[in-house]
Amino acid sequence: MASDLAQHYADASENDRLSRSPHGRLEFLRTQELIRRVLTAPMTVLDVGGGTSVHAEWLIGDGHVVHVIDPVLEHVRMAATLPRVTAEVGDARRLPAADNSIDVAVMLGPLYHLTESADRATALAEARRVLRPGGILIAAAMSRYVTVLETGTNGVLDDTLITSVRKVIATGDYDGHAGFMRTHCHTADELRTELEATGFGNVEIYGIEGPAWPTLDYAGQHSFEPLVTAALHCARLLEQDPLLINASAHLLAIARTER
Repeated sequence: MASDLAQHYADASENDRLSRSPHGRLEFLRTQELIRRVLTAPMTVLDVGGGTSVHAEWLIGDGHVVHVIDPVLEHVRMAATLPRVTAEVGDARRLPAADNSIDVAVMLGPLYHLTESADRATALAEARRVLRPGGILIAAAMSRYVTVLETGTNGVLDDTLITSVRKVIATGDYDGHAGFMRTHCHTADELRTELEATGFGNVEIYGIEGPAWPTLDYAGQHSFEPLVTAALHCARLLEQDPLLINASAHLLAIARTER
């Protein structure tokens, strides 16, 4: 997996992804918003799959102590250059941290890059192991409906893509047909089930971007500022709506270990 990630991210960093498109900018704003609801006091944070530290940077700014774990060496080197961010090469399935040593485990990439359910279960079990009693897991997933909404809005969806789009909706197995590497895409119910099966309780699932994100992308960067306030209101209103939660491009799970 590390070699595939390194090859993919050689041409695209997480920083770029969250700024080069309107829906990436919306995702970043909403991810910050949702995380800040629960991280209300300084905590020790393990940023698993933290990339070049795009999220660690603002978490440090909020007063948290953050250590980045990432399988891509170049990401780790870049993350370690930022003030007060520490980083090391590691794997979500074998975390280099002691039992019950961390307040918060942030996983904003591993659950979709780990395409096998057994690997995701192992990563979640590792997060649970390193969290203190009452610790918080924050984990992102890609929605199974992300590519049908994207390609259906931007005009790319045609007969050649129908089979691939049907497959990801039915199984979660995304084959790269819209330009990203192979990943697993979740439904909100599937994400909840995976966390609960690993022993996490009080699981809350949120739609990050809401259903307006494809329209933002189609309108283009020049229209982001006039449209983003309405898109944010839309995302907040529908963030846990059972009928529309999966219309977000990404889902965010927030859960706790038992005290």
